[in-house]
Amino acid sequence: MAQIVKRAYKYRFHPTPGQAEELARTFGCVRLVYNKALQERTRAYALEGRRVSYVESSARLTQWKKTEELAFLNEVSSVPLQQALRHLQAGFANFFAKRAKYPTFKSRKKSRASAEYTRSAFKWRDGTLTLAKMDEPLAIVWSRPLPEGAEPSTVTVSRDSAGRWFVSILVEEKIRPLAPVERNVGLDAGITALATLSTGEKITNPGHERRDRRKLAKAHKAYARTEPGSKNRDKARIRIARVYARITDCRRDHLHKLSTRLVRENQVIAVEDLTVRNMVKNHSLARAISDASWRELRSMLEYKCAWYGRTLVAVDRWFPSSKLCSECGTLQEKMPLNVRTWACSCGAVHDRDMNAAKNVLAAGLAES
Repeated sequence: MAQIVKRAYKYRFHPTPGQAEELARTFGCVRLVYNKALQERTRAYALEGRRVSYVESSARLTQWKKTEELAFLNEVSSVPLQQALRHLQAGFANFFAKRAKYPTFKSRKKSRASAEYTRSAFKWRDGTLTLAKMDEPLAIVWSRPLPEGAEPSTVTVSRDSAGRWFVSILVEEKIRPLAPVERNVGLDAGITALATLSTGEKITNPGHERRDRRKLAKAHKAYARTEPGSKNRDKARIRIARVYARITDCRRDHLHKLSTRLVRENQVIAVEDLTVRNMVKNHSLARAISDASWRELRSMLEYKCAWYGRTLVAVDRWFPSSKLCSECGTLQEKMPLNVRTWACSCGAVHDRDMNAAKNVLAAGLAES
């Protein structure tokens, strides 16, 4: 049975100078409102011991707009400002529910520049998108079509550190589950091989960051030679950001293709429940682990399995997949990382990663 899911489609667009100026002004106002509301909530909680609601924050926003100092907030659409308060409310709800850390202030340099528009703040007509306070539609590069008959419910506009503009369009889409298959797979994440499958296939780690390391080093050296506050420094910063953006795009494209293939070919996918946050504390492996992006691959597998009627099983992180013989079940006492091939007393000779993938699959099937 088909299910209706909310799905975001992200596209690049090229704003006119007027649109770029309007959006940059909106980004600044969104950041300002978020930070002031966070400051008010923090003060109320620290001094008075009370929690500030979204309604109270919204009322404060109305008051700010009436002051001479913050009257410029009236020049941009009110919807992105209200959405910033809603995001802050969600952040505090997650904090008090112990699902997230305390919300932090948005930085002009480090935080993502974005603004969210709901249905009342944009016009969608004949495949064109026009935002509030703008006279002409955005020049969107339609790299893929939206689902037929889809009506956007939310539009998020953003600009990355490389100066590229993106629009993310949230729609409701009907997705039909894939036909059931009899094949199951276990996946062992690695560094040399991005993933080793229980079928015996080893998926090479493209090493996108390692491949562009020379370009990064050259760009960082050029940046270090510039004067702080100069235009050349800004240009050098953008060159660095473009290299990082290329690495991120290539990595995400590869992970999307891999996760889609795994979901199409297998009914049950078993993975290890790795704590990447703790693993990257190992400074000798942190760079390689981050480049592999295990967490992002896991996230893609999770939502794609949910969409297409597949089962993703996360095996306990303490399960000794590498030390257990997949043939006879004998548990080895030690298995150092430098041991890549080993022989069991039953006579079986194992490739470390392949053996681990088989054990992960067996444990996953037992759990499911």
